[in-house]
Amino acid sequence: MNLADEGHDVLIVDNLSRRKIDIDLEVESLTPITNIGERLKAWEEIGGKPIRFEHMDIAHEYDRLVTMLKTERPDAVVHFAEQRAAPYSMKSSSTKRYTVDNNVNGTHNLLAAIVESGLDIHIVHLGTMGVYGYGSHRGATIPEGYLKVEVPQPDGSRFEEEILHPASPGSVYHMTKTLDQLLFLYYNKNDQIRITDLHQGIVWGTNTEATARDTRLTNRFDYDGDYGTVLNRFLMQAAIGYPLTVHGTGGQTRAFIHIRDSVQCVQIALENPPTKGERVKIFNQMTESHQVGELAKKVAGLTGAKLNYLPNPRNEAVENDLIVDNRCFIELGLKPTTLDDGLLSEVVDVAKRWASRCDRSRIPCVSAWTTTQAEAIKQAS
Repeated sequence: MNLADEGHDVLIVDNLSRRKIDIDLEVESLTPITNIGERLKAWEEIGGKPIRFEHMDIAHEYDRLVTMLKTERPDAVVHFAEQRAAPYSMKSSSTKRYTVDNNVNGTHNLLAAIVESGLDIHIVHLGTMGVYGYGSHRGATIPEGYLKVEVPQPDGSRFEEEILHPASPGSVYHMTKTLDQLLFLYYNKNDQIRITDLHQGIVWGTNTEATARDTRLTNRFDYDGDYGTVLNRFLMQAAIGYPLTVHGTGGQTRAFIHIRDSVQCVQIALENPPTKGERVKIFNQMTESHQVGELAKKVAGLTGAKLNYLPNPRNEAVENDLIVDNRCFIELGLKPTTLDDGLLSEVVDVAKRWASRCDRSRIPCVSAWTTTQAEAIKQAS
């Protein structure tokens, strides 16, 4: 909708799998989500530039994808067509295999289809900060995708080069995003596909300026243990009087970005594409970093909520630092929305409005990374 507002012709291609996962998990967004037809109708009724929709599974309908690209001849493809939750990707062998099948096949099909089409299409891909891993970086700043290294030679000399920052995935979901990086590296080198990879932090907030215009356009508000993101979960829990679920020590540091900034970053990336032959552009799409435990205390101070420390279902470092370089978006004009801009209360208000839709039994995080984590969760329940 943000892109349509800016005058772009927008075609949505989606297999609506996220809605099917809701059915499988027997849980729904805290905010009611209308069907895709109703959403597109609502957008036009409030004066939005019409947006078209095509139901397609790009991971398994390759020929249709190639035909669509040749017919539509898009200037750019914004690639969000991936299963996006780390806990869901670790839930079972079935969800692990689905995540790899959907994410890696979808990305590769898109790249191969663009090559086959013969078109010069810019891909803007939604990646994750999680490709860098959440172990200790020993105070080093994480660069935007590439790391300058010195390579020692047998004769004692050295030479410098830039490589992809070493990947350290923390889940099957994060692993698929690191595989995406290698696919992009290859197709950019071999076929000169123009690619921008957005390594995004955890999204918080509820509405963008566009979705706030009509309740039928409301964004998802996932609160369950598989798909709910940490800050939104804290704010929802505070709104309904549920103790804030802090896993482990709370010393895990994460990168964050407000949903309004997220859509602005996509627009900025589209308006500043790489040139033909330029290497993959990698932006760290985040605006600030916070320790999870400190966030919980901040929300508790705002709302009076209590904290509840629980076993961590993830197999990760007890604590980590996270210092991130995000100068590319800042230099291109992004004005970050921070946690101190009053939008925390906005999220709490949204959560209170739809509190009756909350299934409290789905709040706990129970998808464990290993049998050790699973046993700890079982003992604590």
